[in-house]
Amino acid sequence: MIEASVIASPILGVVFCLLHVIVSLVHTWSHLVHQIQCLIISSGLLSKYQNINLNRLRHLAVVIDSEDAKNKSKVHQLLCWLSDIGVKYVILYDIEGVMKKSDKAYEKNSANPSETKCMDFAPNMPLIFDMFGMTVEIISYTDGKEAVAKGANYLCSNYLKNQDDTLNKLGPKFTEPDISSALKAVGHDGPEPDLLLVYGPARCHLGFPAWRLRYTEIVHMGPLTSMKLSAVVKVLYDFSKKHQNYGK
Repeated sequence: MIEASVIASPILGVVFCLLHVIVSLVHTWSHLVHQIQCLIISSGLLSKYQNINLNRLRHLAVVIDSEDAKNKSKVHQLLCWLSDIGVKYVILYDIEGVMKKSDKAYEKNSANPSETKCMDFAPNMPLIFDMFGMTVEIISYTDGKEAVAKGANYLCSNYLKNQDDTLNKLGPKFTEPDISSALKAVGHDGPEPDLLLVYGPARCHLGFPAWRLRYTEIVHMGPLTSMKLSAVVKVLYDFSKKHQNYGK
């Protein structure tokens, strides 16, 4: 047994190294292909990327790491790009609420401040305003916590109000439509994004309200500091060509 383990250990080590090299090569090749595609898009050689059909993209969500969200100029540049491409509704999210706290900065940075109109603001409610003819909604992790608390309170209040002691002694049974109705009643339902772009080191939605991601496609875009217009155009074009099947 000891001799077998002594022989197996270096073999497993070699296999692990080979797998690591293969994965690294595949990742490098994929990154190289992506960079070449972005370069071609930037050059304007492919006309198909110049007019993207955004009929299926009603709402776009952008999750940004809180550290990257402090770079207001980059966030503002991204919003300008999305507006120029033709996106009509954008949901901005960062977990710490950096963008919500600096909402006035986006108004000051606007090329035409008169086009930026604040529609709603409360500490624990989404911030919604118009910018460049595009609706921008800014939310954070606290909005999700507030929504869960208010929605649960609403459901329990209705259950206690309508409870029949003689017939129902097993406790409440809430369905998905009940939860959706409760979130809508407390003003925290919000539109469900068709596509979600993630800027930051983590390949996850960083706490974006899960009830708004039932059919959302998620794409990791890398750090915000290295964002490229061509990469955004490519993702939106690829999404416009995809067909989604919805189960029952």
